[in-house]
Amino acid sequence: MPRSQSKPAAPTPRETYRHGDLRRALLEAGIALAREGGPPAVKLREATRRAGVAPNAAYRHFASQQALLMAVRASALSAVAAAIELELAALPADGLSPADRARASVRAVGMGYMRFAKAHTGLFLTAFALSDKLIQDTAAWPSAGPGGRSPYELLCDVVDLLVQAGVMPAAKRPGAEILAWSAVHGLAMLVVDGPLAAPVGPHFEMFGQRLLDMVEKGL
Repeated sequence: MPRSQSKPAAPTPRETYRHGDLRRALLEAGIALAREGGPPAVKLREATRRAGVAPNAAYRHFASQQALLMAVRASALSAVAAAIELELAALPADGLSPADRARASVRAVGMGYMRFAKAHTGLFLTAFALSDKLIQDTAAWPSAGPGGRSPYELLCDVVDLLVQAGVMPAAKRPGAEILAWSAVHGLAMLVVDGPLAAPVGPHFEMFGQRLLDMVEKGL
């Protein structure tokens, strides 16, 4: 008679992470969840399941689900900044006057922002999740890109260039970044998570460039 084969036992979640960096594993799991479903998808229990550890093990690194969401949000903001930096780096190194470079830099920041929103919607929504509990603490949750600047700081930098190049009067500088950000963010949200997805989505680049024409002239 053939010997009976016992069914293998289900794996037991580990209390510790064998590679010694459970925090990183949980954060990467949280980022993956954000990519898939935005802020509501970032659940601490699901992150621990994906990391292969018992739920209690996560609390040594993230005291709550909100703490994990804050860390994921900071990482998403950093990714937005990196995308903007790539657009800025693509500008010609030579051949532009200070005024043209300032204008091109403003457009590069805007397009980097909108392209990221379209390509990585879940992370974009997480980066700008609205919650009074998601207070950005740059010391605990760094949100800068590789160049050390956050998306907001990068925007402020290029608006400053407009003043330095004589494109914008210094008197109009206070708050100008808020107006530019509001316009660009508004279009991005209406397309990726609003009623303009169908009519504008396929023509996002064209409408984005037209919006930036308006922003540039308005500033």
